Amino acid sequence: MNDLSTEKKATFRRFREGETAADWDLEEKIFQADHSYKCPTYVHKTPPCQGSCPSGHEIRGWLAIARGMDKPPHEDMPWQEYAFLRMAAANPFPATMGRVCPAPCESGCNRNAVDDYVGINGVEQYVGDWANENGVKLPEPGPDTGKRIAIVGGGPAGLSAAYFLRLDGHAVTIFESHEELGGMMRYGIPGYRTPREMLDKEIGRIIDLGIEVRTNTRVGTDVSVEDLERDYDAIFWAMGAQKGRDLPIPGWEGTENCINGIEFLDAFNQGYVLGTAQKVVVVGGGDTSIDVASVARRLGRIKEVKPTEHSSGTGFGFTGDDVAGAIVREGMKATLTSLFPVEEMTAAEREREDAKREGVEILGGVMPLEVLKDEQGRARALKMCKCTMNGMTPEPIEGTEFEIECDIIISAIGQMGDFDGLEDLDNGRGFVDIESAYKVKGRDKHFAGGDIVRPHLLTTAIGHGRIGAEVISDYLDDGTIERRPKVDVHHFNLLEELHRRGKDPEPYDHMQTRGTSAARFAIHNFEDRSDQQIIPHDELFLGHFQLVPREVRKERHIEGDEVLGNFEERIIGFTEEQARKEGERCMSCGMCFECDNCVIFCPQDAVHRVPKSERTVGRYVYTDYTRCIGCHICADVCPTGYIKMGLGE
Repeated sequence: MNDLSTEKKATFRRFREGETAADWDLEEKIFQADHSYKCPTYVHKTPPCQGSCPSGHEIRGWLAIARGMDKPPHEDMPWQEYAFLRMAAANPFPATMGRVCPAPCESGCNRNAVDDYVGINGVEQYVGDWANENGVKLPEPGPDTGKRIAIVGGGPAGLSAAYFLRLDGHAVTIFESHEELGGMMRYGIPGYRTPREMLDKEIGRIIDLGIEVRTNTRVGTDVSVEDLERDYDAIFWAMGAQKGRDLPIPGWEGTENCINGIEFLDAFNQGYVLGTAQKVVVVGGGDTSIDVASVARRLGRIKEVKPTEHSSGTGFGFTGDDVAGAIVREGMKATLTSLFPVEEMTAAEREREDAKREGVEILGGVMPLEVLKDEQGRARALKMCKCTMNGMTPEPIEGTEFEIECDIIISAIGQMGDFDGLEDLDNGRGFVDIESAYKVKGRDKHFAGGDIVRPHLLTTAIGHGRIGAEVISDYLDDGTIERRPKVDVHHFNLLEELHRRGKDPEPYDHMQTRGTSAARFAIHNFEDRSDQQIIPHDELFLGHFQLVPREVRKERHIEGDEVLGNFEERIIGFTEEQARKEGERCMSCGMCFECDNCVIFCPQDAVHRVPKSERTVGRYVYTDYTRCIGCHICADVCPTGYIKMGLGE
């Protein structure tokens, strides 16, 4: 035998000696053959709306309900109730968030690559309002675990944590220093943005789950930390950032008519502020500063107080109902200043434009230098100059100094926690330091979330509460905390969906078999990557989608001095028809929305609809692998990017 015959001897090796895969044009072989080893796999990924939502809403899921694709489990359940329960599985405040959230979900919406984002906030508000009007309740708590958790703070983070902990069957007590629950939703945002009746209903259905509430109780003075550690199995710190930051400029400290925005809004929302001065300057640039300036414009300057039949003849003696009829207001000048240019302010554009329409003057690209005082030591003007921003650091422009005359200066440049009696928790910067999974650094059974960790959006605090509750339940189970997923939101779960519909897979018989395409014990050709991957727009077949104008919520626009004394809600919610239309505009990124493209375009008649009796969301089509040749046309025409081509038989 010569060397050549030896070289050609059959072996189990794929390549000859010295040959590599790079020498083989495998791609050409796969695509030119009459079949390949690639087959369609249904891959579930998280859409960017959900990935962008700090509270972790399963947005795609409740938009599928609004469009009518995902039907309620019972015929007598309205779709709005079903959608509400899906929303509340991640965020129990849809009516509130639908009004005030700046909607990072809409900014991240893949539909922006086609025409315009889906009006997610509008659908959320509609469903939340419907639930309030129809008395929809939250799910019942789970079996009693015998564990007790203390929540310090009754704002969005604390209420969210209390809700999810109660669902897990734990006993929960909320300690709140104010007279009522709500935190920044009640005491930081004016009522024309978060109507109090609406807020009371959303908070009330959480408390109705059996949560103990102790208002007018401050932990650190009325109740000690040691008491909580003795009486409770875990503590969740959610007291928010209730102290505003002073302006770090000469002349501010100790000046009577220089206050911070948190104090101003808190006093207004408790009914202590009835009017403002003639000239008010607000320094900020974020949403809080917009609220401060807008409230100041609405309050105006009190010109006259008219006695009413309810007033006491001596002094004011007003109740909340008397104020509107007893006060005659006149216009005032409100000026808002921002380090950043107006178009780069952190405040939501809609709120910024409303404030300008209502008569607030906004100056961008300017920085405060000094508080100028009169003979009585009161602020008479704020010395300013133009500036440029080097990252987050303002740099003054020489020779651009000017003054803004004022009667009051309000600082709305940030906030921090109030650690009176809780000094040991303060990290030195006015916040609580946490480890991974919201555990307080160096403290066993202490957890924290919301603004006391990092001031951000209300929906961020709600997300902290949800995740914090899951972590606490995990911790109480065996003392350890599992690693959180990379994409930490509320995900669609196909096994849960099958179980909800009574279509669970059959028990596995533990017998060896080749392939699972015909098996009843397996969910064949499905892969869940939702906790790791967010699907981008370039994985979608965008050509499928028609240009459909977005439904826009109407608003009550007020201009100039018409704003005086006007505390009516501005946003007019969607109708049912509008909510459904926006649901239909959702592209269902990363999840089948039953368009039939793969069925229609398959050249081998290999893709078919799942029998109706076995069909659920996410299991609408299947592939007959005896017919499939791996051409991947189905993946090419899938609008949602749900179909991927994977190796297999």
